[in-house]
Amino acid sequence: MKPALVHAVLMFAIAGVASSTALAAGDAAKGEKVFSGECSDCHSVTAGKNKKGPSLNGVNGRKAATVAAFAYSDAMKASDITWSPEKIDAYITKPKKVVPGGKMKYDGLDDEKDRADVIAYLLSLH
Repeated sequence: MKPALVHAVLMFAIAGVASSTALAAGDAAKGEKVFSGECSDCHSVTAGKNKKGPSLNGVNGRKAATVAAFAYSDAMKASDITWSPEKIDAYITKPKKVVPGGKMKYDGLDDEKDRADVIAYLLSLH
């Protein structure tokens, strides 16, 4: 392998590890507070309780657009997303970029630490 290619592959791998580490370092208690301020008007964390958005209880590992009794946009139904910490992070950063045509009326959460905390909180729910 050429040195430039090796360097590029290593940088990509390091970036992935750093991103996963940042997500793993989230604080669920802080995430609950961020969720309360940023997400709870539209999303519940109670299983089976939908609001303007679907319940986020058990979201990790769930295929998008599968919460019962919630009317998803055609764009979300067609997204073929299975929610993982990385996919949740991308979505709450820029929802309209991840699911163009989706109906979520949220511009995104810019702060990486806040996102990691919210994800840790969501992962703590069962």
